[in-house]
Amino acid sequence: MSEFTLGGYMQKHERAAAFGGSDGAAYSVAIYVEEEPDFRGMYGAALLFVRWSQSGDRPVGHLESETLAWGKTPEEAQERLETLSLYDVKAALDEAIASAPGAW
Repeated sequence: MSEFTLGGYMQKHERAAAFGGSDGAAYSVAIYVEEEPDFRGMYGAALLFVRWSQSGDRPVGHLESETLAWGKTPEEAQERLETLSLYDVKAALDEAIASAPGAW
């Protein structure tokens, strides 16, 4: 897997990918997979963006993307998100920032 994908980056660097958001804040990203399947038997997966304080020493909030991938198993849903390019992850972050109600 290319290091320019979310999963490839995390595998190569052994840490979460981090981004500067369109709001000027620093974010790290994790993959969230639903614990239970939906009515179709599919597991949804989304991105969880942790917002960090200006000093970077503590989380101060988080944002979530919409459901971006589905799988017949939690592992399949996660693998599908891991193939997202880092550019697509950054776009999902900026979309989550734009649709967040209110300001920090």
